[in-house]
Amino acid sequence: MRLRYIFTLFAAVVMSQIALGADLTSRPNIIFILIDDLRWDEVDYPFVKVPNIQRIAREGVRFRNAFVTTPLCSPSRASYLTGQYAHKHGITDNRDHSPRSHELVTFLRLLHDSGYETAFLGKWHMGVDDNPRPGVDHWVSVKGQGSYFDPEFNVNGRRETKRGYFTDILNEYALDFLKQKHTKPFLLYISHKAVHPDLIQYADGSISDPSGGKFIPAERHKNLYADAEVPHRPNYAKPPEGKSSLLRRIGDLPPLGPKTVTDDETIRNRLRMLASVEGGVADIFNTLENQKQLDNTLIIFTSDEGYFYGEHGLSAERRLAYEESIRIPLLMRWPKLIKAGSSIDQFALNIDITPTLLEIGGATAPKEIHGHSLVPLLRGEKVPWRDSFLIEYFSDKVFPRISKMGYQALRDERWKYIHYTELDGMDELYDLKADQYEMNNLAGRPETGETLAKMRGKLQQVLDSSK
Repeated sequence: MRLRYIFTLFAAVVMSQIALGADLTSRPNIIFILIDDLRWDEVDYPFVKVPNIQRIAREGVRFRNAFVTTPLCSPSRASYLTGQYAHKHGITDNRDHSPRSHELVTFLRLLHDSGYETAFLGKWHMGVDDNPRPGVDHWVSVKGQGSYFDPEFNVNGRRETKRGYFTDILNEYALDFLKQKHTKPFLLYISHKAVHPDLIQYADGSISDPSGGKFIPAERHKNLYADAEVPHRPNYAKPPEGKSSLLRRIGDLPPLGPKTVTDDETIRNRLRMLASVEGGVADIFNTLENQKQLDNTLIIFTSDEGYFYGEHGLSAERRLAYEESIRIPLLMRWPKLIKAGSSIDQFALNIDITPTLLEIGGATAPKEIHGHSLVPLLRGEKVPWRDSFLIEYFSDKVFPRISKMGYQALRDERWKYIHYTELDGMDELYDLKADQYEMNNLAGRPETGETLAKMRGKLQQVLDSSK
């Protein structure tokens, strides 16, 4: 009887590993590449040349409806790492949350404890502290935002000033790690500063802007895409009619509209910065191919939030619950599990990354995780899936225009409801099927009263279930 039980248990383990496309002696290497502020649509602009980034999708999968649950750097990064909404993990804004970030139970820690060799390279950005975090075998990071030129890195507790351009140096650190001898499966987390402006954050949480808000590419890319025509969405340069929260008069700020958009050269500079990331992805592909490890490595490429290019007249504000800010690229490649050239339409969230990686890496997920493993979708299974999700933001004072604009929002397959927690009577409701550019606020109209009540109820249900 005992032998039969042991055989049955062994068979179940083997079958679960086969379902993942792995065997008992080999789990995949994992490379997680996180870009700062990259919109979901930018890698597909007609003039943008990123063949290796696009290769991840061409030989893997593209999630067509991928989102962050808080469109702000620090909270989003913590959600990636923990699988939790910001109101749970506690990193609610971009201020110095260094002590709390040391306490987070991250997928880096959990996969390390399950047998992975782990490396974190780049911008931690949940505080100014650049000291190694728990569960990381190889640590390379910067204080706060770091600097694009001649940055100082903390390399496993030792300070190193490197001459050159931040993205290029980060790519070199990544290749150095990949070329080391690995006796265990590895997890390499590459957290880019690109395509963010060259801000510097200090220990008191204040920020200086030596670049004047400019986006600075590497010297070799400064003339890339010269005079390329930048595509604009129909809501570009449109005043935010019907959006009471954005129509408020804030000091001497100009009203939102054609005069407050992001200019095309700024957009080109951001995409020139992405060219350095593209070079690093090319080097990763080449190195893995030379090591015959490419098909044994799960590669994920994504972003911590989107960016406004002038939609509704917004530019650098980000943070808001509109599509340009919350939608992200999410590309994955691992032939043992993912069909080449596939696409997935179900909602995928940044909080789904932790449970996905834990399942693939054979680690146990903590109970307090809000995300869901994407593995069933990657397998092509038809499984019950979420039809809505929470978006939340907690006010800070960095951008005066959106002060007192904390919100809780719910997006489903057709509707988006935004409840501003600090502004009375300024809620918004959009029918995304008829109005995908969110230009017609339907909140307060008699004909949508039932829908509004339904969305409020669904929002409360999500909040109650994720305490």
